[in-house]
Amino acid sequence: MRNPYAPGAGQRPPELAGRDRELAQFDVVLERIASGRPERSLVLTGLRGVGKTVLLNALRSAAVNRLWGTGKIEARPDQSIRRPVAAALHMAIREIAPRHRGPERVESMLGVLKAFALRDTAGAKAGTPRWQPGIDVPAARGRADSGDLEIDLVELFCDAAVVAGDLGVGIALFVDEMQDVPAPDISALCAATHELSQQGSPLIVVGAGLPHLPAVLSNSKSYSERLFRYLRIDRLERPAADRALVAPAGREQVEFAPDALDALYAAADGYPYFVQAYGKVTWDAAPKSPITADDVRVAAPEAEAELAVGFFGSRYERATPAEREYMHGMAALGDSPVATADVATELGRKPSSLSPARDSLIKKGLIYSAERGSVAFTVPHFGRFLRTQPT
Repeated sequence: MRNPYAPGAGQRPPELAGRDRELAQFDVVLERIASGRPERSLVLTGLRGVGKTVLLNALRSAAVNRLWGTGKIEARPDQSIRRPVAAALHMAIREIAPRHRGPERVESMLGVLKAFALRDTAGAKAGTPRWQPGIDVPAARGRADSGDLEIDLVELFCDAAVVAGDLGVGIALFVDEMQDVPAPDISALCAATHELSQQGSPLIVVGAGLPHLPAVLSNSKSYSERLFRYLRIDRLERPAADRALVAPAGREQVEFAPDALDALYAAADGYPYFVQAYGKVTWDAAPKSPITADDVRVAAPEAEAELAVGFFGSRYERATPAEREYMHGMAALGDSPVATADVATELGRKPSSLSPARDSLIKKGLIYSAERGSVAFTVPHFGRFLRTQPT
């Protein structure tokens, strides 16, 4: 019952170690924007399991603590962002509306938001139930309702920023799995963010996604390289990984022996999700304090079994036989990014015949194009897991 560790998808660990720099940088961004100074939006990139969603939520909490309006969406490859953005901005406006002294200005903005949201169902098939955004004001006309997402986002963001600016704060829109935003929508989002940054409006977009997200953004708008500040989120250095284990245990009057911390870092390799997973099973296996390296050795097989089913296995099961063959070919070449031509050679196939499997794996988020002509796994240690599976 006292086990403090939390290996969960997006679940905040008891000690958010190793992310002080990113949190401090975001505090500066919030201060500068609230003061009317120019600042870029942020994009977090990294592999699965490094804590991007946890950090994204922590940044949102920082904005809430400064009384900003916030909203969050999780992108999906087959879904337009119009409706999720409408819901997220509705939440942001609701957070700041009670402090606003001009209710008519808030209602006017909500009318624009409702008009923007209702465009999502303008082309719906006959007989389809009309989605309602839950905004109790009449929809405005002639503002954010053109049907062109880029134009509508610019108008919507500008109006939302004005309401926040009246209070001396801003609005932050958080987008998780940003690489999955459909190509036309990511282009519109970049264009709207660019327009607002030129105007100095107090609204920013904070995105999180896989390592190839900067390339996705650059392909949509060339100026996105200067539009966002990119922060790469990686595995924890040894001191931070130790703190993620020691600090929660200390609050429960439990200690780790130095050899136990050595063994845990070797097993988890500094990846935050793995740190929590190994820490949790080791805690349950240890009969007393201090926790020792022997306790880690006893617990490690259970952690590896859980990761094999929940973290690795669930992703492996999503792949087709052809996709699994391609991943096994990658794994046979090692854990670093590998050339697509080398994968074809390993499998004894022509590169063109493997393109459908490769493209499908990228769409499923199992691999990414590390650079032109090479691919890598989005999940750390996935190659090692595959080498234990039958081909």
